Amino acid sequence: MKLVINGAESASDLPDFDSSSIPGEVCFAPDQESLERHLPGADVLLGWNFRGKQLQQAWPHANQLKWIHWCGAGVDAVLFPELASSDVVLTNARGVFDRAMAEYVLGYMLFEVKKFRGTITAQSESRWQYTMSNRLLGQRAAVFGVGSIGREVARLLAAVGVEVIGVGRTERTDEQFGTVRSNADALQIAGEVDWIVGVLPSTSESDDFFTADFFAAMQAHARFINIGRGRAQDEGALVHALKSESIAGAMIDVFREEPLPQSSELWNAPNLFLSPHISGDYTEFEADMLTQFLDNLQRYVRGDALENVVDKNLGFVAS
Repeated sequence: MKLVINGAESASDLPDFDSSSIPGEVCFAPDQESLERHLPGADVLLGWNFRGKQLQQAWPHANQLKWIHWCGAGVDAVLFPELASSDVVLTNARGVFDRAMAEYVLGYMLFEVKKFRGTITAQSESRWQYTMSNRLLGQRAAVFGVGSIGREVARLLAAVGVEVIGVGRTERTDEQFGTVRSNADALQIAGEVDWIVGVLPSTSESDDFFTADFFAAMQAHARFINIGRGRAQDEGALVHALKSESIAGAMIDVFREEPLPQSSELWNAPNLFLSPHISGDYTEFEADMLTQFLDNLQRYVRGDALENVVDKNLGFVAS
């Protein structure tokens, strides 16, 4: 077996990685030239950099590839037409980031209902300012995207008393949500809840999902959160909604262009908390990603079914 690790220069780039434990040849391909050189004869590719887009150009050299493991929940960087139509199995890092992203959402919601923003401002101005805060208990949230991340968000919010609506591609009964409502009802749902949480995968169906009409349908006190994909939101419409106070606020961790250009209106939009695509990252996440891959590699060597197989037509792991 030949394993190519794209996006890493050496074993030192991977936490506690011992290449001698791999049953076969291990090659590191940090750039385009080395990837094209090492791909011939490779059976397995580990995409260590989930944003990397070198594979499409190098694809003609992948004459023996059987399995790609991509170190990200999203696989849009690698799901080009030639791979999608091939027999190569694609897996991803589904599950690694769920808890961290759910905690990020909960953290922002607590930040707002407990009015930490105003308290921090008062402290910076040496003002003793009494403020009453609110509770999350009894509030309603709609989670758009009911994969593993969306389910963990829902589980954590439910644990603090938030009523959660799950929204997916189709309406259906569901063990966790009771009923998953349909994306087709998005505008109606937007007007029913206090919080919108976007965890949509990057597909053609989710492009520009959160539009001006969606923000207009939200209640004035409601807030919008997106930790899914930047392409899902109309950023200009979001800025307008914030400036016009048709929604109370937003937290955005993903953007149509990353890094976010300094010219973007989002930087100065009122009542917007933005972060540089970090909601899923935590101190040990690379070690956990590697452990997940090595567990799957053992399955591959044994000939067992792999975990987290991406449906290449859908663009994500089907639940």
